[in-house]
Amino acid sequence: MTILHSEEEMIDFGQQLGEQILNSKINLVELIGDVGSGKTTITKGIAKALSVSEAVTSPSFTIAKRYPGKSHILAHYDFYRLPDPGLMSEDLFESISDPKTITVVEWAESVSDVLPEKHLSVKITLNEDGSRSVTVSGDKK
Repeated sequence: MTILHSEEEMIDFGQQLGEQILNSKINLVELIGDVGSGKTTITKGIAKALSVSEAVTSPSFTIAKRYPGKSHILAHYDFYRLPDPGLMSEDLFESISDPKTITVVEWAESVSDVLPEKHLSVKITLNEDGSRSVTVSGDKK
């Protein structure tokens, strides 16, 4: 578990995570945390590792956003408002199947049947002092 005290530390953490992903066979990150815990902030760090130049924003209302990077595309999904993902499951599966796409999924419960067994789960907990406790699990290879 890692304790992060600022937005800058969360972005740095995400960037380090993104760099690990680029040097692995993992291409999916599941972000777990309450609203406002920092899931999109960590995604901004992952985008930084991928050399994404566009500003990363939460896909809460659009469900999915894609950002071109230097060598990979970042696909960012948020299923918070979509308890039945329908066709979005197919879109997510295509994203996960593309080796040149790094996929980040928030609120993945409704699409858990599509997620590959080998993926990273990042659990973010907002602490009383405003810091975040972050735990990464899954195969990092």
